Amino acid sequence: MLKRLSISGWKLFLSGKGLSFRTGKYFGEAMLVGAATGFVVVAFRCMIDFCDVAARVRGLDGARWIMLVLPAAGALLGHLLIKRFDKLEHARGTDSAVKAYHQHGGYITSTAIPVKSAASVLTVGFGGSAGYEGPVTLIGAACGSVVARILKLSVRARRILMAAGLAGGIGALFQAPLAGAIFGFEIFYSSSDVEYETLLPSFIASAVSYTVYAYFFGWNPLFSMPECAFENGLRLLPYFVLAVIVAFGARIYISFFRTAETRFGDLALPGWLKVVAGGLATGAIGFFVPEILGPGYGIIEAALSAKGTMLVFFGFFLLKVVATSFTVGSGGSGGVFAPALVCGGSLGAATGIFFERILPEAFGINPAAFALVGMAGFLASAIRIPMASIVMVAEISGNHSLLLPAMWVCGIAFWLNNGWTMYRSQPHSRESSPVHR
Repeated sequence: MLKRLSISGWKLFLSGKGLSFRTGKYFGEAMLVGAATGFVVVAFRCMIDFCDVAARVRGLDGARWIMLVLPAAGALLGHLLIKRFDKLEHARGTDSAVKAYHQHGGYITSTAIPVKSAASVLTVGFGGSAGYEGPVTLIGAACGSVVARILKLSVRARRILMAAGLAGGIGALFQAPLAGAIFGFEIFYSSSDVEYETLLPSFIASAVSYTVYAYFFGWNPLFSMPECAFENGLRLLPYFVLAVIVAFGARIYISFFRTAETRFGDLALPGWLKVVAGGLATGAIGFFVPEILGPGYGIIEAALSAKGTMLVFFGFFLLKVVATSFTVGSGGSGGVFAPALVCGGSLGAATGIFFERILPEAFGINPAAFALVGMAGFLASAIRIPMASIVMVAEISGNHSLLLPAMWVCGIAFWLNNGWTMYRSQPHSRESSPVHR
């Protein structure tokens, strides 16, 4: 009897009321984008490991003075590389990917894949205070855009696959496939609106990309932290204070970065001289506090293990804001997402240490838990991705026991900073996007 069923019969059997067989549209294309993005991120990670010059220099006795000039050298090399390609001169990472989605029909040149990779590795690997996630989102988005053009798909399909590649890049690099998928439909607006057209392709691409990446680099979380859980409702009170602190910390980060970006832009100097000046300022900070250089993952590890004092972590927050603003705001190639994680973790650890000292033991305050939740709240507030933030900090730490306080802090911090965002290209809502206008 099954042999008598026609193709249309199978479609009816597989669809059901309210659904369409077209639900699976772009499934194969999203898998292809995920695989391509995964292999590109693997190559990107190999470049990072090979060119992490700053980490090796910090381990050499008597070579600390090199840190004064190393970030400037890396920023200059990255700038000169990008300068050779006019279409990439103003490509800034995630912000450029969001702009391409809304204003350029999802078109990103294929040149972005090798050039942006190399420029970012030079900038951050030589000690620039920035993250690798901004470049990797642009690289992943470029993979999606290129696949759509090769397959001669429509502009709408190119936008969707571009978002899927963006999701795959985050899911692989941060080893957080679910967070990457959510990022792929949440990042495009500064309000709570989402781009639902990209939802299913983002899930598929992120899963495939992460699987490819994990095959080479393992399945363990990015960070480790001691066991801690939410077992006392009274802790919501200090977590409320944490939400307010990270919200205003995000405002400081955004304001200082935008100010530095504007000041460097107004300088009547060639671009190469601006990035050198920003690199030298970063190097001066790194000479005294080497932990600030690069993505700053060492600070996150210290925060998740509560190794440090309240003043030390607060100092890390301020210095990371300043160093990132000089590195990226001057025109250096790098992302602002990973520094936001560092800032949130630092503020969270400082807040947790403070409450651990002043509150009774009955509260059971764990500074490491505050550090993790602080990272989520800071991302939700500054980058405008509350759902992805909640899931990401759980995936990168392997701790899924703090979802409730993360929801609480992310919701409050996101609400408090309505109208504030690190990314200039994020429209507020779907109605204000050229795509849906």
